[in-house]
Amino acid sequence: MQKEDVDGIMEIERVSFGTFHWSPESFLSEIDNTMGYYLTGIDKETGKVLGYCGFWLILDEAHITTIAVRPELRGQHLGEVLLQRLIEEAYKNNAKWITLEVRASNIAAQNLYYKYDFKSLGLRKKYYQDNDEDALIMWTENIWDTKFKEKLAKLKEALKNKLVNV
Repeated sequence: MQKEDVDGIMEIERVSFGTFHWSPESFLSEIDNTMGYYLTGIDKETGKVLGYCGFWLILDEAHITTIAVRPELRGQHLGEVLLQRLIEEAYKNNAKWITLEVRASNIAAQNLYYKYDFKSLGLRKKYYQDNDEDALIMWTENIWDTKFKEKLAKLKEALKNKLVNV
C-alpha cells in the first residue's frame, strides 16, 4: 500500500464499512506503522484500486485489521487473493497465527475464512459502532503446521485454476 492509493481505498472503504469507516489519516498512519503490513490490489491497466487488506503483527500473531474489495468485483475471488497474500506476508514475518474480527452477519466473509481453516473462538458483543453488531473472533491454528500448509497449497492451486478460467 502506498500513500497515493489512499483516495482509491477511501472509495471502497465508504461503501464497504459505512459511517464508521477508517479515515484517510488512519490509512496514512498505518502505512507508516512498523507493526502494520498493508497491501493494495491495483488494476494494471487503469491504476484503479480494486481492493486492499492489512494486518498488525503483534509478537507472533498477524491480526487482520481490514480487507475489502470494490462491491462490483465481489464474488470474483479478489478477496481470496488478498487473503492469500496476507497469509504469505504472515509467513514472511514469522507469524504463527492469524486472527480477525468479522461481523456476525457477514456470512460471505466468514465462509472464506472457514475455507482457510479459521475457527470462531468467541464473540465481541456490540463490537461495531454503527449498529452495535457482534463480531466473531476468528483464529487459525499454527500456520506453520503441515496440515495448514498443505491445505493452503491446495487452495492456492485451485484459485489459480479458477482465475485462469475466468
